[in-house]
Amino acid sequence: MIRVLAIIPFVFLLGGVFLFNQITPYVLGMPFLLFWCVLWTVLTSVIMAIIYKIDPKNKESEAE
Repeated sequence: MIRVLAIIPFVFLLGGVFLFNQITPYVLGMPFLLFWCVLWTVLTSVIMAIIYKIDPKNKESEAE
């Protein structure tokens, strides 16, 4: 489960570059590709926080 969550940002960030390489739709004043990269940079941080919370190795250090 943890490995799958870790792969998700990698796949979507790099896959979006090939799928959404166009300028015309603007989101928040940015070309869509730039928005896509910024979005997945933020989501990567959220996913890594989730991984940190569910990782059993981190629960051992909290018990001490």
